Amino acid sequence: MDEQHFLLAINPGSTSTKVSYFCESQLQTSKTFQHTMEELKEFRTVWEQFSFRLKIIQQWISAIRKCSAVVTVGGLLRSLEGGVYRINESMLRDAKNNLQGEHASNLGCALAYEIATIFHCPSFIVDAVSVDELEPLARYSGHPLILRKSLSHALNIHSTARRAAEDLQRNYVDSSFIVCHLGGGISVAPVRNGKIIDVNDAASDGPFSPERTGGLPLQQFISFCFSKKYSENEIRKLIMGNGGLAAYLGTNSAKIVEEKISNGDVQAKEIFEAMAYQIAKEIGAMATVLRGRVDAIIFTGGLAKSKMLTSWIEERVRFIAPVTIYSGEDEMRAMVEGALRVFTGEEDVKNY
Repeated sequence: MDEQHFLLAINPGSTSTKVSYFCESQLQTSKTFQHTMEELKEFRTVWEQFSFRLKIIQQWISAIRKCSAVVTVGGLLRSLEGGVYRINESMLRDAKNNLQGEHASNLGCALAYEIATIFHCPSFIVDAVSVDELEPLARYSGHPLILRKSLSHALNIHSTARRAAEDLQRNYVDSSFIVCHLGGGISVAPVRNGKIIDVNDAASDGPFSPERTGGLPLQQFISFCFSKKYSENEIRKLIMGNGGLAAYLGTNSAKIVEEKISNGDVQAKEIFEAMAYQIAKEIGAMATVLRGRVDAIIFTGGLAKSKMLTSWIEERVRFIAPVTIYSGEDEMRAMVEGALRVFTGEEDVKNY
């Protein structure tokens, strides 16, 4: 009998640290540690939170005796191809330097590396946020000083595309999907032959989301930036954090918005439907990238649980391809499945 693999998955978020323990692909136990603003306010930077989060994880794993690998989400590292990467000094250095921006996910590789030393096992990242598989034409922005690059929900996009290929009994690397990660940020990506060949930048482009503006009319935005009413940090927060539904309706909760609609709030209905309209437009645009040859349109992420939202989108895009919904996201399992592909020889581990 082949030896079983025991895997620990770590996922640091802006206000939480998730840890899960698997035997092969079967979840054994899991815990989400929520961090209040009161707890985090003493830390000036994300990296000042490292010891605080590490201690929490160390206490939680104290009863674990076996671990074949520690796996984590990859943060805003350098642009790289999708897949599984062994954590090394070069990766840790880029993460600590916040190479493409400061985010809690940058802590992942350092946390996993430290925990792996306890078990004397390897540590990996799977499909980092900075996965960049864009085709050459997708990189042009409209000005040579600005290059389009990929920062997306790559882990969930690749994971759900693999799942769809399996459910449709298709070879993943011979398939074409449009995957829509619908969450606090929204990524709409054409996935062809196992690669994310284009994607909107969920931090500054594409549809507006529960808390992000998406793309904005540039001329108005330029005037806004130079109005001297807001600092640079305030403008950045307005775009990513205080935009979208939060700006229009004072909440980033789709559930609350749906309650407003059910209570007869006409404005809330129009704004929520406008978000669906923009998502559908982005899907239509990405269908042209695939020249209309789309095996399925996939909705995933927390907002995919909203039947109201997904039905509005589906009404506009089902002429392109059938719609498949995998509501929620299972990033912990997706990371573990990446490590298992390495252990079974299905995929080679990459060097960063």
